[in-house]
Amino acid sequence: MGDSKHKKRGRKPKTLDPTTTTTTTAPATDGDDDEEAFTVANVEITNASSTAAAVNNNHDDAGRRRGRPKKRSKHSPEKPEKPPPPLINGGGVGVGVGVGGGGGEIVESVARVVPAMDAVVKVFCVHTEPNFSLPWQRKRQYSSSSSGFVIGGRRVLTNAHSVEHYTQVKLKKRGSDTKYLATVLAIGTECDIALLTVSDDEFWEGVSPVDFGELPALQDAVTVVGYPIGGDTISVTSGVVSRIEILSYVHGSTELLGLQIDAAINSGNSGGPAFNDKGECVGIAFQSLKHDDAENIGYVIPTPVIKHFIRDYEKSGAYTGFPLLGIEWQKMENPDLRTAMGMKTDQKGVRIRRIDPTAPESKVLKPSDIILSFDGVDIANDGTVPFRHGERIGFSYLISQKYTGDSAAIKVLRNSETLNFDIKLSTHRRLIPPHVKGKPPSYYIIAGFVFTTVSVPYLRSEYGKEYEYEAPVKLLDKLLHSMPQSPDEQLVVVSQVLVADINIGYEDIVNTQVLAFNGKPVKNLKSLANMVENCNDEFLKFDLEYDQIVVLRTKTAKEATVDILTTHCIPSAMSEDLKP
Repeated sequence: MGDSKHKKRGRKPKTLDPTTTTTTTAPATDGDDDEEAFTVANVEITNASSTAAAVNNNHDDAGRRRGRPKKRSKHSPEKPEKPPPPLINGGGVGVGVGVGGGGGEIVESVARVVPAMDAVVKVFCVHTEPNFSLPWQRKRQYSSSSSGFVIGGRRVLTNAHSVEHYTQVKLKKRGSDTKYLATVLAIGTECDIALLTVSDDEFWEGVSPVDFGELPALQDAVTVVGYPIGGDTISVTSGVVSRIEILSYVHGSTELLGLQIDAAINSGNSGGPAFNDKGECVGIAFQSLKHDDAENIGYVIPTPVIKHFIRDYEKSGAYTGFPLLGIEWQKMENPDLRTAMGMKTDQKGVRIRRIDPTAPESKVLKPSDIILSFDGVDIANDGTVPFRHGERIGFSYLISQKYTGDSAAIKVLRNSETLNFDIKLSTHRRLIPPHVKGKPPSYYIIAGFVFTTVSVPYLRSEYGKEYEYEAPVKLLDKLLHSMPQSPDEQLVVVSQVLVADINIGYEDIVNTQVLAFNGKPVKNLKSLANMVENCNDEFLKFDLEYDQIVVLRTKTAKEATVDILTTHCIPSAMSEDLKP
């Protein structure tokens, strides 16, 4: 998590003043060099006349004798000049032919396919984010712009964070002055991809969807197209693939396959396509690394993740997510550790440290089991599996290729015995969820005590972007290490105390976990609200963390709640999802 906090999402704020400069393609070595620009045609020809001239000169020199040059006959015609290579229009690779002076060699001119930039659109979004600190209201709306591109089936892909908490989404085509209202079909928070569509037929006129290419190799050229900060016209940057590995997706708080490139990815580039030299889309730009010791490091969501998202939506009509193994594992690189665990010299794998009690695999797997293989692919002692020639990758990549509900074969070593299990994969939840998937936060208020649940957006709202350093240690410990003991378990806290006469002496209680109410454990916020509302005891007693207690007289607390809600203009004592 050390590097993830420096990775920035590329949504461009609307309030910035754009300039009207047009950016063209730049070589990978210099982002400011505009000499190698895109042409209007679909292909760009690299002029081969200088190469042909060099071949002609070599032939003339090789055929001459030493001494005075041979005089040309008065009746011989002048040697015609070599015609320039023809220009090629179309999507394929063209070949220009130049004929040498005496040897007849053929010189091929190089053509490069220009990406389908007309398929790239600008995304305008109005966001209305929840106010997690005051959960009964929302924050002031704001606007942003980002990029997207057209795919088959009259659909548009962009980033999930580009339309997060959206109120309205509009799309504008390249060279158009019209913004079209868009409908959000699906948002994949974990993979940071969103799927949009437009009902207006006019939007789809003259637009061809992009074609997806295969996963690129290292040093393959990539071209990122989008609408970054600094202008309203389309921008093109180029670079190469510098790394392929499991990356931390900042928005989704997950780890999936990703591409690292050295092309510039700035605010507003989010959701824009990355093309290869064949004009095929190989990824979606979504984040970059901002660090004092790093320059020009951008990240792209590769086609395997994109296709998984699209197929998931087409299979179920909604985004179901990427399955995970609900385990924590340990490397087995130490030879003494392997011997103590009963592993043979030819066996490799990873040791299970802990298992999520709510995960399906908890019924068959046990702590200290050694996972030897997943779906027939052997796992190394460092947790990697073969990927491509000369490359290895974390075995979580194999899991991410599955869909929710799929089965997987797992081979484990338990007490020196090899066992085979068939596990049904699912997405598992965390005690402190990393995102709320667009839902408003839950809350319950009694006698000025505001009870709510803890999530990563809540921590970010309370403690800022540096919440990993500013939040209380106990909350961070639960964020990183705690596992839910039941599917509906939540971490309930007293968010704040709205000061009133009834809660004198309790004003300083902030973000403290509620453990029990009247001696009964608090499993989630809804159970707490039901217990308080239905309480007929004389007192309301809340057991908090750090052995702190809160005691209120039941009748007085319920009467005071009405006045407190009126004073603070709060519409209801509980959120809609808690009401019976």
